[in-house]
This record gives sequence, C-alpha cells and structure tokens, in this order.
Amino acid sequence: MRFDIVTIFPEFFAGPLDYGIVRRAREAQLIEARVHDLREFAHDRHRTVDDRPFGGGEGMVMKPEPLFEAVESLVGARDASVEVAAPAAPPTKTAIVLLSAAGKMFRQETARRFGGLTRMVLICGRYEGVDERVAEHLATDEISIGDFVLSGGELAAAMILDAVTRLIPGALGNEDSIVNESFSESAVDIARVKTGAPGQLPDFAAHTSHESRVTNHGILDYPHYTRPPSFRGWDVPEVLLGGNHEEIRKWRRRCALEKTWRNRPELLDGAGLGVDDRRVLDEIVRGARPITK
Repeated sequence: MRFDIVTIFPEFFAGPLDYGIVRRAREAQLIEARVHDLREFAHDRHRTVDDRPFGGGEGMVMKPEPLFEAVESLVGARDASVEVAAPAAPPTKTAIVLLSAAGKMFRQETARRFGGLTRMVLICGRYEGVDERVAEHLATDEISIGDFVLSGGELAAAMILDAVTRLIPGALGNEDSIVNESFSESAVDIARVKTGAPGQLPDFAAHTSHESRVTNHGILDYPHYTRPPSFRGWDVPEVLLGGNHEEIRKWRRRCALEKTWRNRPELLDGAGLGVDDRRVLDEIVRGARPITK
C-alpha cells in the first residue's frame, strides 16, 4: 500500500515514519510512504499557499491551486478539454483524505475501510482552514481524529497512517493481535443505529425553546474560502463577496449547522441550539433551501 502525504512541514514525518511498526512495514515493503512539500506546487515568488478569507474573519485559509496541483500530480491530471475543469477521478481503491476538524470521525471501522485500499493521499491542513473547494471537489473523504483542534493535520496523518498500516497483513507479525485487540471487528454482525440520517431529525427536535442544555460540545466550523474568487468554474459564494456582515454571519451559521448535520449529527443533540438555529436546521434536513449560494 502507498501513502502520499501533502504538507508544508515535510520534515515533521522523519520521526513517525522511522520507528516501530511503520518502519518495519516499510522495510518489508508492505507499505510505501512518500512526503510531498506543498510549497513546491506554489509558483509565485514567495511560494504562497495561503491567503485571507473571503467574508472577513481571523486567520488565513489554504489556497486551492497548490493543493489541486499537488494531488493531481500524484493521482492524475484533469481533462483540459472540459469547460468546467475538474480533477480526474482518483484511481480505483484510492482515497484522497483531507484532515479537518470539521470532517467525519476517524474510527477503527474507518481504518479497516482504508486498509482495503491500495493508496491513500493525506492532505494536511493548516492555518484557519482549507478552501472549501478542496473538500467539495478534490477530496474523497474529510476526516477528523477527535473533538479537539490541532495546529495542523500532520499529527492526524501520522496517526491514520499508523492505524491503517497495522491492519495490513504481515505488518504485525502475529495476525491474532488484530483479532483480539480493542475495537476489533466481531465475527457476528451487530446491528448499528445511525442517528441523523437524511430525512430524520436528531433528538434535539424534541426539546422546547425554553430548555438550555449544558454541554462541552459545539458545532463544526463553517466553510472557508480564499482567493481566487473563481477556480475552475467553482465560484466563491456571492454572499461572501457582498460585504453585508449580517448576511455573511447568517450564511456561515447555516453552513456550520448543515456541515455538522452531514458529518457529525451526534453533536447537535448537545449543542444547546436556540429557536432560530432549530428552524434553520429543520429547513436543512427537509431540503427546503440550498445553502451554497
């Protein structure tokens, strides 16, 4: 299996790749791990990979152009004849994973799914976030490793690489280690109940407007966009370009609710949502209004 890691700090991985099971798996040629410096795909004088967010706000946002170019150099270039340019579909059994605090939770079953692939490209985000067009049009998966925020995706990439490598036959030496450890897959299929499925409201819908739930969970971050305003026919939402701060605030809140419902619906029940948030979320769940324009 091959791992490609795209990062602005390639030297970070000198340690994680050279010790323990990962090192032995590399030496046995069970895996191949390559680290790619994102700045090599930025062609301006300063090798810039980030810019200010549209709509205002703190921090900087990673630009789409270097990330698309880096990943496409690994898995295949786009078709230049297509008017609305799009990345080439990744090869079979390849995952392009964006590490993001707003992604779906990485679990052992996720590691098992990735373990059945032949290649993974791990995109390490930095700064305030990554331009949303990367998540929407380049990545096959947007993954979080927990309900906390890191300075970047490098630690998360190292953890995922380790977790997936352990599942590759021969990596551990004793295959029974996988069968008998924590979170191992049972031989008996267990029915799982998935909350927040499309068309269903999570448990928060039963709460009255006067309830105030104490919780240590929030909702996920809203999408970020930076320059260019148009990239391969994918435009920054118009509301972010208009300068109406109240409309921007409402749009961002709506998008944050929608992303939480899509990626982490279990957070909504303990988010202490107010009346307006519940109304907006009800519209999202029922498909009453699009949120991207």
